[in-house]
Amino acid sequence: MEVRQTRFPSIYRDNLETLQINIGYKCNQACSHCHVNAGPSRTEMMSNEIIKLIPRVIKAKNIKLLDITGGAPELHPKFKELVKEVRSNNVEVIDRCNLTILTEPGYENLAKFLADNTVQITASLPCYLQENVDNQRGKGVFEKSILALKNLNYYGYGKKDTGLILNLVYNPSSPQLPPSQQELEYKYKLELKNRYGIFFSNLFVLANMPINRYEKFLNQTGELKKYKKLLEDNHNSKNLSSVMCKTTLSVDWRGYLYDCDFNQQLGMKKKGSIKHLNDLLISQTSIKNSPISIGNHCFGCTAGAGSSCGGELN
Repeated sequence: MEVRQTRFPSIYRDNLETLQINIGYKCNQACSHCHVNAGPSRTEMMSNEIIKLIPRVIKAKNIKLLDITGGAPELHPKFKELVKEVRSNNVEVIDRCNLTILTEPGYENLAKFLADNTVQITASLPCYLQENVDNQRGKGVFEKSILALKNLNYYGYGKKDTGLILNLVYNPSSPQLPPSQQELEYKYKLELKNRYGIFFSNLFVLANMPINRYEKFLNQTGELKKYKKLLEDNHNSKNLSSVMCKTTLSVDWRGYLYDCDFNQQLGMKKKGSIKHLNDLLISQTSIKNSPISIGNHCFGCTAGAGSSCGGELN
């Protein structure tokens, strides 16, 4: 895919610290805001050959963090095997979990596995109210999410001095910028503790990216042009130094490289000669200072307080 004209400023890579892999698009949910278009009918899945490359690339490039996403990444048959191998090399692992997968038949021991391997969990919970969550993610999702969170708390996740990090992710249910991360985190912690006795580590607030399924939804409701303008009008140049694409490489299920997960979904492959995990493994060329592929969607990361896979940027 060619990069369309954009007013977004040019940005360049820093040192590579994180490898974010999309292990497959299959998911047990089909959320309205999903920029991946993931769902139960998707069949794309990372091959065993590509899976085997990942620990080798991590070691060769001295990568500090493996960020595993999907779909529901836990649905991949090699998910546990990959996690155990990477953790045995003392590399941090994040599982981007939709929570409800923990309640599915056959995955009853998943929470214990994640705890035993000290895997960080970043889980989507767009609200602490049932109606809002079910409207965005499907009927019954909230109840399953609460059960999953209680299960994670049972194994020590989200509690002090356990070393088990449980981060929640908030996405607005309407086309607007997310509120203050600090203020909303306080409200989430208060409400989840008082209502359900649930604890978690941090809340990340993310702006919904107007691409794929969410773009189609906004177009159908007549909000697309307005939302894109909102993101561009609220561009904050201070966020440019902290956007995730400066230190993260995104890898699709076929092993191809992108500057971020959003570029991956738009088909905007990484510029330069290093385009695949194989290239990254055998090439001695550094990708530091190489240009990052940009488009109008990038305003979704720099608008307002900014948002990335780790929440607000400032």
